[in-house]
Amino acid sequence: MKKSSPAKQQPPPPPPPAEVTVPDNEVTVQQLNELLSNSSGFYSLPTQHFNEVFPRIYVGNAFVGQNLMRLQKLGVTHILNAAEGNSFMHVNTNAEFYAGSGITYHGIQANDKPQFNLSTFFEEGADFIEKALAHNNGKGKVYVHCREGYSRSPTIVIAYLMLRHNLDARVAVATVRLKREIGPNDGFLRQLCQLNEKLAKEGKLNGVMPVVAARLKTNRWHCLEMEQDTHHRKCIMTLMTQNPTQKPYTEDRD
Repeated sequence: MKKSSPAKQQPPPPPPPAEVTVPDNEVTVQQLNELLSNSSGFYSLPTQHFNEVFPRIYVGNAFVGQNLMRLQKLGVTHILNAAEGNSFMHVNTNAEFYAGSGITYHGIQANDKPQFNLSTFFEEGADFIEKALAHNNGKGKVYVHCREGYSRSPTIVIAYLMLRHNLDARVAVATVRLKREIGPNDGFLRQLCQLNEKLAKEGKLNGVMPVVAARLKTNRWHCLEMEQDTHHRKCIMTLMTQNPTQKPYTEDRD
């Protein structure tokens, strides 16, 4: 009778990954950049002149921001120019430009440079957006723009979502990015991180569960290999899994 050979010993299973403890309020520039880039780590430029990134909040470029007929067709009641000024990198409009159009104007003289302190305008911008949306019994629409609708204006809208909707910076960034290709500079992202820390300490954020924060910090997003739009949608859904109080704007509009 043939001797049966002993069964091969199976190697022991690998140990589970070490648990990473990350405070809910710890948000880094790297985390935000991971949400802004695609699965290959590249950033996309906007494919549309403007996008509705949250109900009745549009982020777009200066071309539409200076087109009164287009704005009126959209039903825009308020406009926030986050790049007011007359240099090449700014948009030279003011309240007089919109006189007689029925559109209320507000300007912020911001530079798209990492060292520029845009955070000094976060509350001012949030106040204007909030009042714009409340206009006409809650039917107002606001168009927030800079030159390209890529850095300054989306940063102001993200800050609004944090300040008025209590969203964690990661959820706010992902919410806007899902609807429009954006790329705030690292200085602006750092200021959003600082705002997040401040609001978290004051108990004014809904927060993100520690396991999600750990996944972000260690770059272990399970959705990184997915198609780009699905990637950002999945990122938001992962953030929201155990945090149903945070509701990003994901409804597709015509």
